[in-house]
Amino acid sequence: MSVINENEREYRFSDSGPKYLLKGPRMNFGIVVLQPGQDFNAHYHNIMEENFFILEGELEIHIDNEIFQCKQGDFIHVEPKKVHYLINKGDTIFKAAFMLAPYQIQDKVDVDYKPYGLSQTK
Repeated sequence: MSVINENEREYRFSDSGPKYLLKGPRMNFGIVVLQPGQDFNAHYHNIMEENFFILEGELEIHIDNEIFQCKQGDFIHVEPKKVHYLINKGDTIFKAAFMLAPYQIQDKVDVDYKPYGLSQTK
């Protein structure tokens, strides 16, 4: 067993995106941050399910053909093969813990999805 402090790891895009605290052997766990106006590209996972627990801010998440408005304290479950797209339309930072399981080395498939009137940033 080991202890990892969030501040010991870096976000993928400097001040935003995912930050992994654990990768395998049975699951991935991390923190994701989106600055106001930022989005995270649409994707799905073939085998892994993905779960988010919102720690701060608000999130609009598109899961297949549904759009959900989420806030602090909400838990979001995304089944494998469900396309999901995240965007922070608020004026404060969005921060959530996320978990992917069962662990796969490579399981993410990017999808060309852009909601009407928006362009992807990450």
